[in-house]
Amino acid sequence: MMNLRLTTALVTSLVVVAGTARAQPAPERPNILWLTCEDISPHVGAFGDTYAVTPNIDRLAAQGVRYVNAFSAIGVCAPSRSSIIMGLYAPSAGTQHMRSSIALPPSVKLYSRLLRDAGYYATNHTKRDYNLVDEPKDAWDDTSTTAHWKNRKQPKQPFFSIFNFGSSHESGIRLAEGEYNKRVAGFAAHERHDPALARIPPYHPDVPEVRRDWARYADAITYMDKEVGAALSELDQAGLADSTIVFFYSDHGAGMPRSKRWLYDSSTRVPLIVRFGKKYQHLAPGPAGSVSDRMVSLIDTGPTALSLAGAPVPPTMHGKPFAGTQAQATPPPQYVYGFRDRMDERYDMLRTVRDRRFRYIRNYLPHRPYAQHLSYMYQMPTMQAWQRLFDEGKLLGPQRLFFLPKPSEELYDTWADPHEVHNLAGELDFRPLLDRMREALDRWLLEIHDTGFLPEAEMHARAVGSTPYDLARDPARYDLERIMEIAGVASRREAKNLPRLRTWLADRDSAVRYWAATGLAALGDKARSAEAALVKATRDASPNVRIAAAEALLGLGRARDGLAVLRAALGEKSAYVRLHALNVITILGDKAKPLLPELKKAVPEGGSEDYVWRVITGLIERLQE
Repeated sequence: MMNLRLTTALVTSLVVVAGTARAQPAPERPNILWLTCEDISPHVGAFGDTYAVTPNIDRLAAQGVRYVNAFSAIGVCAPSRSSIIMGLYAPSAGTQHMRSSIALPPSVKLYSRLLRDAGYYATNHTKRDYNLVDEPKDAWDDTSTTAHWKNRKQPKQPFFSIFNFGSSHESGIRLAEGEYNKRVAGFAAHERHDPALARIPPYHPDVPEVRRDWARYADAITYMDKEVGAALSELDQAGLADSTIVFFYSDHGAGMPRSKRWLYDSSTRVPLIVRFGKKYQHLAPGPAGSVSDRMVSLIDTGPTALSLAGAPVPPTMHGKPFAGTQAQATPPPQYVYGFRDRMDERYDMLRTVRDRRFRYIRNYLPHRPYAQHLSYMYQMPTMQAWQRLFDEGKLLGPQRLFFLPKPSEELYDTWADPHEVHNLAGELDFRPLLDRMREALDRWLLEIHDTGFLPEAEMHARAVGSTPYDLARDPARYDLERIMEIAGVASRREAKNLPRLRTWLADRDSAVRYWAATGLAALGDKARSAEAALVKATRDASPNVRIAAAEALLGLGRARDGLAVLRAALGEKSAYVRLHALNVITILGDKAKPLLPELKKAVPEGGSEDYVWRVITGLIERLQE
């Protein structure tokens, strides 16, 4: 009887407690507004740029926290945005190649969906560009040109809203004169940037085209600053500034050649400002107008929004909150990381790690020059002038390096050398630092299960029936640690490694064979003793191995063997295989003329397969000149 009375009392007390808990009002949660832009470095007055005219962004910084060590994971839009929306580094899910279409497993939730689950009205106006084949339909309440926090049906529902300003995109720099003048017609005299006063980085030639482009880039930032001001005024007029946390950042660095698409500070360092409304100052890491030197990656922004919203951050996310209730759960990071793989129509592979001072870059395809011909990039007047001066033999020092093969490794002291033009990787005094950065990079590659060590076509082939994300976590299908080791050897371009590369050409794993053949191609004429093994590799079951072997044989003067492989590859079903072959054919120059009939037959119909179409039509035009 006593037990029954105790049980009854316990149940009654639990009901009372539960009823009291239900009666408590839900804690107020902040609105979150992201004002994002495209293609700008911290060329903003608040970040110390005296050339800039950015009064609205500067005012936001004075009211918020300015993050001076904020970085994107890559210097181009789609893979950067893919990393941000997932909270994952893109190579972890196979979304690192520019404008690819990758499926995600159900276990990977986009941060916007998680915010919706937490009760937020989530909108995106309007750019997505996530490299996903099927963006989850429940990712947003609205993602369109009319998406707006004002459209929520319940006025007290907290909102998460993105407004993306494309006016600072690189395409705005190269507008036709008439169209450009219309854009800046409303500028006051002091808002136009004088090309004579533009600061030209040492890797760019100081010529009128370059000065004009840098001035226009600064004008574009001023134009975008006005859009930021209008969005903030709208928030003020609605009386929501005190209850809203505002983020401002760019998706990556400056939209100028050698900045955009690369991994230097000029490519990845971004302005990041967070203003905490008066109701939520307690969530800020510092008072209004303060500066944080915390290392921040843009993949941290989604988890930070979740932290500010009081929603849990999934353990699958690589990003860590830098503000809000969960910011103290992990210590501030020592490093940020980055990647570069296929960039538009050109294959490449770089990985980077950066601490507060030093940046380390590993080039896995060092025999490829920095300035591979990307048709979109070459529309920029700066790029055209830069190429012309190189062709005329008028460039010296850092300006010339961009057109040469890359070193296997790069190491820069960003404090002493902010433009990253003095490579310290070969200097003995920096060997301990180099070793530390190498180790940090290798740990990261394994931690994120980097899919980039598979050729793009092979990644898709191995992931059939699942996703690249799942593939990367299945050692039976992807032995990353071993493939990484061999790719590292291949990228060193050291003749002493030739016997091992030749042995690996017969390995059971096609990815190992690919890297062996690629390493031999990078050695050029030094790979002569592997000639017979390379001829055998042209009959490999893997098309990527065959193409890499063909490239190596072409470097040894074996034109008949190499061209035969490339001719056959143009008929492959996979667009990624054909693109790999076309990248090698481009290197041949006039020696590719025997392939002209096959190239004409291989032009995709109706301009489909855009990147394949770009390369083939460009090749045909050049070979017929």
